[in-house]
Amino acid sequence: MAISKKGSRSIVVNDINYSWLIRRKVTYNQEIFGTPQLNVAIERADQPGSTLVIHTDRPHSKSIETKATDIIPITPKDVATWISNALELGWNPNVPGPQFLVQLIEGAMSRR
Repeated sequence: MAISKKGSRSIVVNDINYSWLIRRKVTYNQEIFGTPQLNVAIERADQPGSTLVIHTDRPHSKSIETKATDIIPITPKDVATWISNALELGWNPNVPGPQFLVQLIEGAMSRR
């Protein structure tokens, strides 16, 4: 699954270009089941393969439950760190295949 170019951002980690995108809306299931966190998708920009999907522990700003004081922005530094961590967990962005799903709990990344 390729990431849409519209709204995506670029980042270079270890001399490799990646595209990343934050889901703009909270899904219906997230809102109903009380898990309205930000989700981030990342893939290689020049050679899309397996997409990294990160379920963060940060509240989504468009959720009805999120207060302005709860919002923690996602920075390019966060994304670079997450890419490095996912590579250590076994994500291979060069090879086409299923999404590589991970989650962040209190800043620690683990496979989902």
